[in-house]
Amino acid sequence: MRQCPTPLGPGRNDPFHARVPVPFLAQVFAVMARTPQHTYQVLTKRPGRMPALLGRAGDGECPLARHAAPGPDAEALAGQWPLPNVHLGTSIELDRYARRADDLRQAGAAVRFLSLEPLFGPLPSLRLDGIAWCIIGGESGPGARPLDLGWIRELIARCRDAGTAVFVKQLGTVWARQHGHRGTKGNDWDTWPADLQVRERPRRVTP
Repeated sequence: MRQCPTPLGPGRNDPFHARVPVPFLAQVFAVMARTPQHTYQVLTKRPGRMPALLGRAGDGECPLARHAAPGPDAEALAGQWPLPNVHLGTSIELDRYARRADDLRQAGAAVRFLSLEPLFGPLPSLRLDGIAWCIIGGESGPGARPLDLGWIRELIARCRDAGTAVFVKQLGTVWARQHGHRGTKGNDWDTWPADLQVRERPRRVTP
């Protein structure tokens, strides 16, 4: 994944934050359009802005192109859409944020993914239709909260039913400490329960 800086200042780098200027966002997506040899993952907690700026599922055009600088940027965004090398994702850590997946589903994308980390509870309201990939993980660092492995197992089973790829990233600092792996994020694959050793990659879905 390549990260593009935003003009928000340290710690505020959500590309769809309301304070990110739309022309800047157009420039970022134009760069991605002109570099198809790279795959980009665009992660936000504000997917509600995506459909209006990037186009709705099935539209096949990019409204953001209207805000691009004339010339190469505008031409790049007026081409193939959605961009096949750009994955759009949103973070969901608690069930009350499951609606973010509904917003994400409205946006046209080659691949839609969910970052379910750090996971703080079960996600009974989460729908997985139209979602190609789920990344799951526990919290790391000082003050990390525990991860119930049952939450992960339930999500894996639901992903299997939906045909969604799963990538279990880490089990978190609390799990690592409980199992004698101090100073880690619980990402020691070989120490995990076998049924959680799942690291799949997504397939492109219909935009």
